[in-house]
Amino acid sequence: MALFRIDKFLADMGCGTRSEVKNYIKKGRVAINGLVVNAPEHKIDTNLDRVSLDGADINYLEYEYYMLNKPQGVVSATDDKRDRTVIDLIETKNRKDLFPVGRLDKDTEGLLLITNDGQLAHNLLSPKKHVDKVYYARVDGIVTKEIVEQFKEGIILSDGTLTRPAHLNVLETNPSESTVELTIHEGKFHQVKRMFEACGMTVMYLKRLRMGTLILDKELKPGEYRRLTQEETERLKKEDR
Repeated sequence: MALFRIDKFLADMGCGTRSEVKNYIKKGRVAINGLVVNAPEHKIDTNLDRVSLDGADINYLEYEYYMLNKPQGVVSATDDKRDRTVIDLIETKNRKDLFPVGRLDKDTEGLLLITNDGQLAHNLLSPKKHVDKVYYARVDGIVTKEIVEQFKEGIILSDGTLTRPAHLNVLETNPSESTVELTIHEGKFHQVKRMFEACGMTVMYLKRLRMGTLILDKELKPGEYRRLTQEETERLKKEDR
């Protein structure tokens, strides 16, 4: 049995702020099992009670899971006074407690998991889990076999930190730049950019393609998102154990 105050339930389901939904309740716009309720502190059982706002049923969702193709220019945060956030892009969200799992730099594109499942997020980001993260990148200059071997051994960053071994696959080269796919097993601050900087190279474009079993949907354009399928969610939960 899951008991919630009616005002908290409505706020969590994205119907408004706590003060806004209290006002809805006082104005008689909220009903429980067809009966209008006027007390914000009234408790409901989410397994048994039917809640409606202005006649529309409000269904309870404990967790939400979204795959976002993060565009450039948007920050990986829940709130920001200057920039649009990845949470702002999720227009169909029901819950107000969503957050991005990990961070992508403002100028980085690609796969980002948005959820309110704190335990799943913690396990996916835990250094002990060694969850794969795969990136597509364009870097200035030629990525040589020697650099590939350096990544395989681990890169010493500018602050002296040694990264875990990473798999660097060169997709294409020309006289001015290289296109690569990089798999890392940790998530240090600006890690991909810092690894290449330690080799005297600059990342010009970066996109995350995969995180663990979750693969970026090729149909999603930058800025677009969709809910995870049940199969995708179950695979992620199996991986985090």
